[in-house]
Amino acid sequence: MSDAITAEGLVKRYGEVTALDGLGFSVPQGSVLALLGPNGAGKTTAVRVLTTLVAPDAGRATVAGCDIVRDARRLRERIGLSGQYAAVDEHLTGAENLEMVGRLYHLGARRSRARARELLERFDLAGAADRPVKGYSGGMRRRIDLAGALVADPPVLFLDEPTTGLDPRARAALWDTISELVAGGSTLLLTTQYMDEADHLADRILVVDHGRAIAHGTPDELKDQVGGNRVAVTVSDAAEMETARQALAWVAVGAMQTAPESLRITVPVTDGPGALREALGRLADEGIRVRDAGLRRPTLDDVYLTLTGHRAPGTDEQAREAVR
Repeated sequence: MSDAITAEGLVKRYGEVTALDGLGFSVPQGSVLALLGPNGAGKTTAVRVLTTLVAPDAGRATVAGCDIVRDARRLRERIGLSGQYAAVDEHLTGAENLEMVGRLYHLGARRSRARARELLERFDLAGAADRPVKGYSGGMRRRIDLAGALVADPPVLFLDEPTTGLDPRARAALWDTISELVAGGSTLLLTTQYMDEADHLADRILVVDHGRAIAHGTPDELKDQVGGNRVAVTVSDAAEMETARQALAWVAVGAMQTAPESLRITVPVTDGPGALREALGRLADEGIRVRDAGLRRPTLDDVYLTLTGHRAPGTDEQAREAVR
């Protein structure tokens, strides 16, 4: 299988800030690569460089067989891009927005109109086709933006945090759409703050920090690198969280994760069943009431914490806050 995207030694500086510092990776055709990393890690800069919006200061890359510098104009005809914010004209209708994109791709009036209607049906927006986009919900705007990225039926798609701010139902619907596109042969580079999104959609994951690749592999490979098991405990009373942390520190073999909103503490351990028994025993000795407890494998949140030193920005709690 050939690669739809290749990048070697990409460097991009903004004054004294180095956004990309020798970044390199490849994405096979018909697959999904998720870029993960903290804010400012270089994810969006990588997308902007690969989609010809900014030129690299060093390195080289090809996308859909086109060099991003020498063949920039031809490359733009072969890619679709959906950024962090819906790039739509609020005063135009959904249909008019998509027809305009078709005209920009030189599809002609008839083909642009037909393609717009096809995509409106596909994204469940036909009923809102003739309404101004300014009246669309957040989820509808994200769908019309993604539809715009598909007007020219590009072989390679770049989606920069496509579900940020969406409610869980809208996120799930967009996941289904993305999965259908990849099943149809599209290649996708995705940046996301949500670990569950990367786990669900990505064939491979590239963790980026300070403009460099610090880990690369399938979700399972990255979880195996972290290794071990996790004891997850949910206490009944917020006032007992600190005491529970101190009790559980005796069985921890690494940094514990605390989620005060859900009263949950996650503890890395070596001996799974034995560690769970010891953890529950120590909590019982302290008189701490436990609402739930269990043993689980590492998640991508654990991978992220281990590699970057802090929790991923797109935690479940933050996702809930975004839709309130």
